Parts: sequence; C-alpha cells; structure tokens
Amino acid sequence: DTKFIDTHRKLLDDLLTIVLSDHQIDSEYTATDFTRRFRFRPKPSYTRLRLLNPEPTFPKGLSEITLRTEELAALELTADTIFVVENEITYLAFPVVPNSIVVFGSGFGLAALRDVPWLDSREIIYWGDIDTHGFAILDQLRCQFAHVESFLMDHETLDAHSSVWGVEAKPSVADLPRLTKAERALYDDLRDNRIRAGLRLEQEFIGYSWLSLRLRELLGGQGD
Repeated sequence: DTKFIDTHRKLLDDLLTIVLSDHQIDSEYTATDFTRRFRFRPKPSYTRLRLLNPEPTFPKGLSEITLRTEELAALELTADTIFVVENEITYLAFPVVPNSIVVFGSGFGLAALRDVPWLDSREIIYWGDIDTHGFAILDQLRCQFAHVESFLMDHETLDAHSSVWGVEAKPSVADLPRLTKAERALYDDLRDNRIRAGLRLEQEFIGYSWLSLRLRELLGGQGD
C-alpha cells in the first residue's frame, strides 16, 4: 500500500537498488520520485486553464476546464498566447485577452507542461511573484520552453507597489542561467538583499489597473 511505501521510502530504495537489476530501475529518478524510479505508473498530472476566447475543441459555453496534461497535449488548442500565472485569484480575475488562454501554474508543478509539445509554437508569457522563487520557476519553465517571456516581473512594477511589499521567508540563492539581463539584475537585487532583506512582491497585490495598462502595452492597444 502507498502509506507503507511513503513511510519506508528510503529503506525500500536502498533494498530495491541492491536486489533489482539495472533495467528495472530508472536511474534518472531518485527515491524522491519512487514511482518513476522503480517504473510504476505515475499518477496523472492535471492542467487547469481558462479559455479567454471560445475554443472550437470544446463545447460552446465552457470558460474553464481541468484535464489530464497528457490529454491536453493531444488537443492542440488554437490560442496564440498562453499566460501562466501563480495565484488562483489572479488566474480567476485575469482579463479577457484576444486569442489567449490563462493557465493556473501552481508553482513548480507547471513543469508538467513539458509534455505539451504544441506549446513550442505558441507565445508563452509567465507572470509570477517578484521574489527569488518566482524567478526560479521562470528559469525552470525556460528549461522546457526557451522562448518563455516574463510579465510584470520588473523593477518598475516592484517600485510602483512598495506599499504592499512582503517578506520571503526562505529566499533562493541558486544561480539561474536562463534569466535575461534585466531579470537577472532584479533577481540579484532580491537574492543579495540590496533593496531590503527578503523582499518580495506577491502577484495578488499588483493593482488591477496596473495589470490592465501593461496588458494594453503588451498587446499594442488591443483587447479590453
């Protein structure tokens, strides 16, 4: 049963690594991912998304859907732009944008999107918290999709919302090689506490009017 495995994962990993042959173990994974390491079928990952415009793939009237990521990979939606956001309320309140969908990223869980190959041909825009972990998620997402752009993760947005700055309890200090020059400069300011110790700006505190203005700039005056 799964509770037995979860309780004794380290011991089981040690024992099974000794007694099983090499072809029965996937060395790409550690004991942390016990299921894949010992070639069991993993639980499916799910993707939750809002349809900002009608999608011919789905019945009329649907505005939001959650489905297995492997099934999403086979659908190839018509949207040109995919917004990925971290906060649920931000996701639910995201404005209508032409030819777009918005995905609820749920932190590092968005790595499952690597299994959606048609995203390679779509514009992907990531909007996360302005903190070290937000940039770490951006860096990880670019590991799968190098063309990902960041949105509202800049000095201008940070400075405009100084009244709602918060504290990041355990900042990351890792080097993030996939950031742009401007992103890395802000990440270094946060990581090295150059502005304030543990500074963070959570995405849900960014004003809706600020979001709308920057979206219009991004779209060149199109959209709501």
